[in-house]
Amino acid sequence: FDSLPPAHYKETMNTILMWMQQSETKLSMPQVAIAEYEIMEQRLRELKALQSSLQEQQKGLNYLSTTVEGLSRKAPAEVSQGYRSEVEGVLGRWKKLSALLAERCQRLEERLTKLQRFQNDTKTLRKWMAEVDVFLKEEWPALGDSEALEKQLEQC
Repeated sequence: FDSLPPAHYKETMNTILMWMQQSETKLSMPQVAIAEYEIMEQRLRELKALQSSLQEQQKGLNYLSTTVEGLSRKAPAEVSQGYRSEVEGVLGRWKKLSALLAERCQRLEERLTKLQRFQNDTKTLRKWMAEVDVFLKEEWPALGDSEALEKQLEQC
């Protein structure tokens, strides 16, 4: 009995494996180019929620590691090695998932910043183009009106 993990160990392992599978599925969705700020913000919120969930699952992962360490002291070498391998596999997947999630959040935040800047620049450019359009449609001063011509030259 000393070489068997508690029932909570298997429940926790199954919960974490299921959570990782769901998270990996969410992250494996193809990345598409999105130019709509609101959609990108929504995606970032989803990724942040996934990061928050990852932190909540960390307790279970710590429990698994601690339990396996306890088992290694009591169980025969081959049994404890099996559990150790199982937890090491989970830890490896966990680290990859965590790194991928952090990278995606960072990349999306950078793209949101760039898109916001682009939208602001576009808005400024459109405003300037509208002002230029109004200016170009104004009446030109008479050829003899040098003061009006100088004023228009300064505007140009």
